[in-house]
Amino acid sequence: MSKSVAPTIRVTPDLLRKYDRPGPRYTSYPTAVEFNPAYDASAYFDSLHDAAMRPDDPLSLYLHLPFCEHRCTFCGCNVVITQHREVLQKYLSYLYRELREVARRLGQRRKIVQYHWGGGTPTYLKIEEIRALHRVVTECFEVLPDAEAAIEVDPRVTSREQISLLRSLGFNRLSMGVQDFDPEVQAIINRNQTEYQTRELFAHSRSVGFPSINVDLIYGLPLQKPETFAKTLDTVIELRADRVAVYSYAHVPWLRTQQKGFDPALLPSAEQKLELFCLAREAFLQAGYCQIGMDHFSLPEDELAKAVETRTLSRNFMGYTVKAAPDMIGLGVSAIGDVAGSYAQNEKKLPRYYDAIEKGSLPIERGYRLSADDQIRRFVITQLMCNFHLDLRTVEERFGIVFENAFERELSELASPDGLTANGFVTVSREAVHVEPLGHLFVRNIAMLFDRYLLDKNADARIFSRTV
Repeated sequence: MSKSVAPTIRVTPDLLRKYDRPGPRYTSYPTAVEFNPAYDASAYFDSLHDAAMRPDDPLSLYLHLPFCEHRCTFCGCNVVITQHREVLQKYLSYLYRELREVARRLGQRRKIVQYHWGGGTPTYLKIEEIRALHRVVTECFEVLPDAEAAIEVDPRVTSREQISLLRSLGFNRLSMGVQDFDPEVQAIINRNQTEYQTRELFAHSRSVGFPSINVDLIYGLPLQKPETFAKTLDTVIELRADRVAVYSYAHVPWLRTQQKGFDPALLPSAEQKLELFCLAREAFLQAGYCQIGMDHFSLPEDELAKAVETRTLSRNFMGYTVKAAPDMIGLGVSAIGDVAGSYAQNEKKLPRYYDAIEKGSLPIERGYRLSADDQIRRFVITQLMCNFHLDLRTVEERFGIVFENAFERELSELASPDGLTANGFVTVSREAVHVEPLGHLFVRNIAMLFDRYLLDKNADARIFSRTV
């Protein structure tokens, strides 16, 4: 992969109109839309039993800490807004019980290679609460010395003492929320965060030895303009974050009612939104960053960039990674796990989460057991989304299929006169499907072609965000 400046990508209005439509982000395949309550706690117990049969395999571990003091109007996460500390204390007591029960059912399988606290705002927890939660985790599991141990932090509420403690506990990567530094944008999304706050926390994190810091930005927010977003990009580049996520804002007010807090007329148009992303892409590439998947950038020495070069990048519910384990355990309200060929999602509401644990069960609301076809398509989509390249022989050897037979329809559509190949998104040979630079912007559309669940229905605009 070249570390020089990539060519400028130009998208015609016709292409944008044709391909900017609702579609999955493919955090998983099949997507969460296919999850159903037929996969329940009993099914999850079976999955954990199967996972326990491989005691030497490592695990990924995700803990969801949903609490925030204030609600950002753009937010699409499962959060609990409260300033009553007793609500958190109750939640932690049940999270400890879930942790211990899952660990018990995993038997001797305890090694963690990827460890992540997400939210909400995990640093809503005070010093002793952070220490206590990590202690319970390490009583139940063994976080390996070379594990990726990451936590999401909000510079508005995270103290120097919390950062120092997290580093002493072994956390080695911070994911720092920024979104946009422009005061007008911050005001309308209810996230007033000064550049000074962010710089100070960033500098302290470096001073205590955090080797990896990534910054999260969002494009497509209300009132965002190229000239002001460019200033945010300049600041992040100056900080020299190891990784930068540039997420597309998903405006789904029918699902996230807080997004009704501003006039949708203030959102940039599809053309303006694409301009914002292209501005970010060019700024980071010119600054020496490498593009990672559809919306991340990293310094060339970062392990993600090295994985892209060797086409070994992967992803799970925690994001892009080189540490992906065969199974991922999700703990806490709304958390999703990926265990023994099945997805399992916890209850999204605290009362139901508590009730299940109180009854001695695990709080599974729904899930999905992958078929053999799902496994193949998940691999295909992951390769395209992560590495922009699919080696057809690898698929054939891994799954014992003839690719051109199994994917005859998809290959035919790729090669059609008005298909993805004709539009310059992909090139197809006997050996590979390769995503071209223009196709990087439309990689979700490319992945959708291989999604059999979309064959008999259009992507549902009530559920999915727009692809560009």
